[in-house]
Amino acid sequence: MKNKIYRCNCRKTWSIQNRKTKISAQTILLHGEWMAELKPERKSDPKGFVSTNQAIIINPEAGMLEQYEKVEKLMYDKEKVHFNLMRGKDLFFAEDGTCYIIKKINKN
Repeated sequence: MKNKIYRCNCRKTWSIQNRKTKISAQTILLHGEWMAELKPERKSDPKGFVSTNQAIIINPEAGMLEQYEKVEKLMYDKEKVHFNLMRGKDLFFAEDGTCYIIKKINKN
């Protein structure tokens, strides 16, 4: 099922929404492919969000996050309704509102 993830700044939480339910979380680990969706014609926010059909882990434990390294920030410009990247793999939505593109650390 397709999930949409976006930041609710008024409550300082991340929201995960699909056609059946809406869940709030402090942090989210998205393991798999994702793409950015933009809806500039919408009258209300969010106009930009991340969508995925992949596994979403709500409030992951620190040990799980140690398996990944932060590669780059996924940035959203609310005024221009624009993301710096439109698709990718593996994201971490941090408690402070930052979204990071992450990569699994190879242990040789």
